[in-house]
Amino acid sequence: MPTEPRSPRLAVLIDADNTSAKIADGLFEEIAKIGEASVRRIYGDFSSTRSKAWADVLSKHAIIPQQQFAYTTGKNASDITLVIDAMDLLHSGRFEGFCLVSSDSDFTRLAARIREHGID
Repeated sequence: MPTEPRSPRLAVLIDADNTSAKIADGLFEEIAKIGEASVRRIYGDFSSTRSKAWADVLSKHAIIPQQQFAYTTGKNASDITLVIDAMDLLHSGRFEGFCLVSSDSDFTRLAARIREHGID
């Protein structure tokens, strides 16, 4: 008996510092239409007022927070951690797609690099 095709595995990486928590419900509804969000991570300084709103939606959507304190001004440890994790996940070969969630154009090159590897 043929088995049903498996939904594409997706890695969802959210930049909490540049994304509103208000989008969470709609975001995961849309992601469910295209595949399974196998990895759900969010990056930010959750001690800051900008990212605290995400605390209410983390458990509802099974999002794993990656706390990054802002030790210096002008540097964004959250962005760097997100990029490192994305590259690790990309090279694991376990995912058919990535969802990079941010209003920050700094991730444009990361998205291009993921596409260069044949992943959407």
